[in-house]
Amino acid sequence: MIKSVYRKCRSFYHKLKFYFTVNWTKTLYFNFKKFPFQTAKKLPVFFYGKVKFTSITGTIAIEAPIRKGMIGFGQPYEMNTVHRGTAEINIKGTLIFKGHVQLGKDYFVFIKNNAYCELGHMSSLGSNGKLICTEKITLGNYARLGSECQLIDTNFHDMIDTKSRNLLKLTSPIQIGNYNFISNRVSIMKGTKTPDYCTIGSNSLCNKDYSYLGENILIGGIPVKLLKNDISRDWEGENESLNVFLTI
Repeated sequence: MIKSVYRKCRSFYHKLKFYFTVNWTKTLYFNFKKFPFQTAKKLPVFFYGKVKFTSITGTIAIEAPIRKGMIGFGQPYEMNTVHRGTAEINIKGTLIFKGHVQLGKDYFVFIKNNAYCELGHMSSLGSNGKLICTEKITLGNYARLGSECQLIDTNFHDMIDTKSRNLLKLTSPIQIGNYNFISNRVSIMKGTKTPDYCTIGSNSLCNKDYSYLGENILIGGIPVKLLKNDISRDWEGENESLNVFLTI
């Protein structure tokens, strides 16, 4: 009986501690500002910690069954526990969520006017991550990026061929496949395309179409090259624990 009471008290304590981490002001404002009432009242998007809404004038939609807290901005799912308070979102284009999505602490999300960004079910961007979308960025299901990664589909400044005097293409879409395991501090630049079941080593630079390499590959380096075939994160073995640990 004592053990049962202890477990109930412990469970209540952890739930109470969790709800104190939610930024309820931003959570309520965002949901009721961006979604129809029947969706907003379920609070599908949670914000954790301090965040600056530079703009949320864009189109934001969830194309999946609606559940409370299914999308977490600043969600505490990593080893680090402290928010520095630098999180910022600037969404003027279109952002589509295809299911449960997690963004770690102190993220930066920028989606330009007329740009399109799609985040697959159980995709993630770790703490101090940057997502800068000026044309198109797509993350597949279970495309999971570690801390300090950045996805940038633009050069920011025009570059010119000094012989022909032609301007080079400023932007190019990024497409990350399903079940991609992307380690920390990976830079994913314009024109990057990865196949399903791709692993990318830490501190790598991606800037090409790697889909021709096939599935179950390990790539890495500056710039990225093929390092190993027939290798993959144990998605099947981790599936249950990921769903339990990452979903609210």
